Amino acid sequence: MIQHASSLLAQLRIIHEAIRDKIVTSCEQQAIEQLSEIVAEQAGDTIFALDRISEEVLIEYFTQLGTERSFVLIAEGLGEDGMRVFPEGAVANEVELRIIIDPIDGTRGILYQKRPAWILTGVAPNRGTETSLQDIELALQTEIPLIKQHLSDSFWSIAGYGVEGERYNRITGERQPLHAQPSQATTIANGYGSIARFFAGGRAELAAIEDEMIDQILGPGQAGKVRTFEDQYICSGGQFYELLMGHDRWLADLRPLVDRVMQQKGQMLGLSCHPYDLCTALICREAGLMMTDATGQPLDGPLDVETPLAWIGYANEAIQTQVAAILRETLERRGLLTAHSVIEPRNQA
Repeated sequence: MIQHASSLLAQLRIIHEAIRDKIVTSCEQQAIEQLSEIVAEQAGDTIFALDRISEEVLIEYFTQLGTERSFVLIAEGLGEDGMRVFPEGAVANEVELRIIIDPIDGTRGILYQKRPAWILTGVAPNRGTETSLQDIELALQTEIPLIKQHLSDSFWSIAGYGVEGERYNRITGERQPLHAQPSQATTIANGYGSIARFFAGGRAELAAIEDEMIDQILGPGQAGKVRTFEDQYICSGGQFYELLMGHDRWLADLRPLVDRVMQQKGQMLGLSCHPYDLCTALICREAGLMMTDATGQPLDGPLDVETPLAWIGYANEAIQTQVAAILRETLERRGLLTAHSVIEPRNQA
């Protein structure tokens, strides 16, 4: 178990707020063209100038934290392997913790001021390279609001202690408790839910899977009537938030499955979800959400910056019962579950 988890949580909240404030200020003061400049390609993702700003804050605060705790920090921008040991000179397998963080989940959305981004952090006792998402015992996610948005939400969990949250007013400084409230609906009909298809490549297959699944669950559509709705929030932190707040009833990101099929055809999907994108899944579980991989097993994966992961989230057991079996049958019928949902890391640059 993580020692002094509550005090560590308090320190991480300070770090999150420092990153949030720095990003908002940068977006207010600099042009989109400056912040969206591509400065690197690492671990299969594009690094923008805005990412570098968050990394500077990240290193400053985690260096300070390293004077009190020992840990491996796992994040994009920390070299090709995405890892750095604190304090300097410590041995990775001997430190206390592994901390995985995405300083800006949803960079593209916040760059163009389309939707809020999120800061995601998960902390696990150090089990060496075997440490996985299931080992995370403390998780925190904090909203990076749009310039025109004065409220910023955050949720956090310590394993076994439920979910706490806060709504922060960045104009007045007021803080109010925020409660997770996943949907209690028992059907996907007339609700929001979708399969992620953010980028060109594989979208036709992903849309066909969703249409086929909905047809089987709700029957054929009727003229003038809409059976379900979708909202493509291009970051997992935002997707988790939508589930936590009861806005979405189910969500799935199956890009790694389609990616493997496209690779076999000599094509490449390009960008999938990684462990740092899913490091706050503990919050969802503590709120009562059902979080699985594409096969229906508990969501898991190594703490690294490379492994592509597929995941599915359900608001409650009734929604999972309605969707899971039919979705799996659809994937099997299309030959997408012939391999594990966690596939080998690869160079996506």
